Amino acid sequence: MKKFFLLLLLFVFTTAAEAAGVKPKYIFLFIGDGMATPQRMIGNEFSRKMGRGDLVMNTLLFHGTTRTSSANALITDSAAAATAIACGQKTNNGMIGMTPDGKAIPSVAENARDKGKKVGIITSVNLNHATPSGFYGHQRNRGMYYELATDLVASNFDFFGGGGILKYNQAGKKNIYDLAREKGYTVAVGKKAVNALKPGKKVIALAGDLQNQMPYSIDATEKDITLAEITAKAIEMLDNPNGFFIMIEGGAIDWAGHANEAASNLGEVLALDNAVKTALEFYKKHPAETLIIVTGDHETGAMTMGFAGSGKNMNIELLLNQKVSAGMFSRKLQQAKAADKEFSFDDAKKMLSEYFGFKFSGDAKKDPMVINAAELKKLQDNFEKDRLHLAAMDIIARKAGIGWNSGSHTALPVLTTSIGCGAEIFTGFFENTGISRKINTLL
Repeated sequence: MKKFFLLLLLFVFTTAAEAAGVKPKYIFLFIGDGMATPQRMIGNEFSRKMGRGDLVMNTLLFHGTTRTSSANALITDSAAAATAIACGQKTNNGMIGMTPDGKAIPSVAENARDKGKKVGIITSVNLNHATPSGFYGHQRNRGMYYELATDLVASNFDFFGGGGILKYNQAGKKNIYDLAREKGYTVAVGKKAVNALKPGKKVIALAGDLQNQMPYSIDATEKDITLAEITAKAIEMLDNPNGFFIMIEGGAIDWAGHANEAASNLGEVLALDNAVKTALEFYKKHPAETLIIVTGDHETGAMTMGFAGSGKNMNIELLLNQKVSAGMFSRKLQQAKAADKEFSFDDAKKMLSEYFGFKFSGDAKKDPMVINAAELKKLQDNFEKDRLHLAAMDIIARKAGIGWNSGSHTALPVLTTSIGCGAEIFTGFFENTGISRKINTLL
């Protein structure tokens, strides 16, 4: 009976909102690339162990489950997923902003622009990578980076922020940043330049590199701008009487998932959640006018909340011992080898202790960070093969109780949560195409 009355209340609320013509003035769409329920739930436990409480994205009032298949495959790629989320139509893997037969379809961001809203596109990876491109690009192949970059400039969106533009300077073609400046864009590079931006101009706000992605949050320093800080700057730049639409992607969640690297993956989930916090603070000032949606485009890595070798209890807090990404550790290791021709595995063990918290003496049964005989052999074998970073990240993930079953995308559904004006329609089980279709009904 209680469930019946809750459903009735939701129906009445939804019907009343639709009858009243409620339309959000401000819309935030957060996409965790490669982020499904496993990443959000393991990330939640990691967040608790860090003392920051539950992920904000998991506390939003309304919940839905979203199916992620593409037009030609049960397992989608990011291009087809972005097209579905942005344009409301399934397409083939690899295609951006087009139907399977090659017809361009408008995105929800383009619709918002045409209705007078300012538009922002933010990502922790490259601005012309698959997910951000789905909101402004129309190309048959996601690898057409230069062409997608020209679509970016032609979109006339008001704010682009995050990683740099891939293949921006091709031989025989005009530099993309020069094209952008000709179209009235201000290009700001680095934290200081981005923070100095003032409203009134169209901008491309780069974290620090013209072509590369933002660093993993686990590797970032105070000199680096965060996804949350770029989101805050976008809000400042885009706030206006007609409102805005902002898409914010946590793109490197996917990259760490492909690498099966738990600490970096969860660090990126938390970085995206910090950006959601920023939007939520804005929502609290404009609760009747703001809509926040958090979703994922697909799952990456078949991440599991529990590993057979670690028993029934997860020790997720052990990941706090990892201080850098596996890639950064590999670079530091190569630098150490280059500086010392006598560099040995004993030297590498010191680095493993420093950057992963491994201990090479003590009782492994009492202290999970003590390396046992089998783990030691694995580390030594991989040191000889220049794969020490891969062995280290695998061992610490297993100690923490995290398993991986794939190095690619999976067909797992994703969790979609929302709050604010119109959020009640983002509930139930729906296709990824439903996200933009639902937003379009609110525009």
